[in-house]
Amino acid sequence: MLPAGVPVSDVGVALLVQAAMTMPFVVPRGPELEPATWTAYGVSSLSVLPLVWRRYAPFAVLIAVLAAGGVYGLAVEGPGQPLPYAGLLAVYTVAALSPPAKRVACGLVLLTAVPVGVWFNTRSARELGFTAIVFVAAHAFGRLTDARRRATRVEAERAAARERSRIAREMHDILSHAVSLMIVQAEAGPVAVRAAPERAEAAFEAISETGRDAMTQLRAMLGLLRDDDVPQEDDDPRTPQPGLADLPALLDRVRSGGPAVVYETAGDLRPVPAATGTTVFRIVQEALTNTVRHAAARTVTVRVARDRDGLHVRVTDDGRGPRPATGPTGSGGPTGPGGHGLTGIRERAAAHGGTAAAGPGPDGHGFEVSVRLPLPAPTPVEATR
Repeated sequence: MLPAGVPVSDVGVALLVQAAMTMPFVVPRGPELEPATWTAYGVSSLSVLPLVWRRYAPFAVLIAVLAAGGVYGLAVEGPGQPLPYAGLLAVYTVAALSPPAKRVACGLVLLTAVPVGVWFNTRSARELGFTAIVFVAAHAFGRLTDARRRATRVEAERAAARERSRIAREMHDILSHAVSLMIVQAEAGPVAVRAAPERAEAAFEAISETGRDAMTQLRAMLGLLRDDDVPQEDDDPRTPQPGLADLPALLDRVRSGGPAVVYETAGDLRPVPAATGTTVFRIVQEALTNTVRHAAARTVTVRVARDRDGLHVRVTDDGRGPRPATGPTGSGGPTGPGGHGLTGIRERAAAHGGTAAAGPGPDGHGFEVSVRLPLPAPTPVEATR
């Protein structure tokens, strides 16, 4: 039965070290040498046993290993070892897991223990140099392991931060778009009830459809945040993200309670990667949300074109144009240069190596969002289509 909290891997490493230290006891010895005894074997095993707890008290294990090795060299007569296996592993662990003070103490201990051990053994400069080199190498490998572990942790934290930022952008786009459309349609409802009841019914149906679509997308996004070990009966976090094929439905929802929307395409859009298609969808969604909320536009044109340079997305409206900067940060709102929506669009484009720009429309009126997204080179199969 393993000691409490000790990983099986640490026990396995200790057994490997014990096997290596056993070899000199089982190979035949010359007649001029004292026979190996069980006492010597037992004392040698005492230098291996502490390795089981090396992760929990690295420096204490190092002291125990060196002490057992000293007893073996001074008090019993046994075969020598090609390498101080247990001591090397203990030094490696101190270098990999201990704080700087313990590592300095480890170096001071070795500066004393290594020369003393060589003095009581062969007293040769060759052994002293060899022993010093292998212990320095063990310490260096330990420090490299610690550096690699720290780098992995930093990269994991950065990846988590990027994922949180991505999810925040997705939720912002979903909620902002849905709520903006619902507000516009709800405000138009009472007027339509008095003037054209049939239009009021269509507005309320659009509100319901927009809410359901937002709930579906939010459910998929929130599924990514749940624990994978918790089964969900009604949610599938692997629900496909919207893409280029979903743009017409998005534009229809905007038309139902907002400005007229013209959709134009150019080039072959079928082989666009799924991730790029999702980015285009979110960019158009955010641009339309800004138009509905701030532009007071009557018409908005969405154009998606593909050429040799990649995808070009342009959303242009005939509304009031960009608002002047009013805040302390120079932000004039979502349609201004520093709005959160435009920041999200730029971040999405940059994540694909693309660029985004926003400003007045081509004739100086209205507002335009222009995005360029590079695409990977087509495969031979795509190139023949």
